[in-house]
Amino acid sequence: MQIWAQLGLLLLVAAALTAVLVWLLPRVRRDPVEKERRRRLNVNLIGRLGDAVITEVEDNSVFYSYSVRGVAYTAAQDISRLRDFLPEQPERLIGPVTLKYAPANPANSIIICEDWSGLRPVVRISAPRS
Repeated sequence: MQIWAQLGLLLLVAAALTAVLVWLLPRVRRDPVEKERRRRLNVNLIGRLGDAVITEVEDNSVFYSYSVRGVAYTAAQDISRLRDFLPEQPERLIGPVTLKYAPANPANSIIICEDWSGLRPVVRISAPRS
């Protein structure tokens, strides 16, 4: 009878480990797009506001610089999934913006996400009328 008790205990431990792995595996193996989306939303949720300057806009990236407590940072944000929130000509965004950064890690920052935007309206300057 003792062998049946040991076998039952072993099966119980194996079932518990399998349950933990089934619960843990999807969290560890998230796809990069989902990880980035969650990072943006988390920074939006906990972030502090600051001022930044967009220095360059390339295909799917916005490059910007800012400083927090006297430390200068240069960062880039992937905007490929946020194209719907941007103007038709993103290069017109070069200039001052508002950003959000994580207080515990100021290098973790965003200038736009699904729920918030630090982009300032693009001002169109028309030619003077004659």
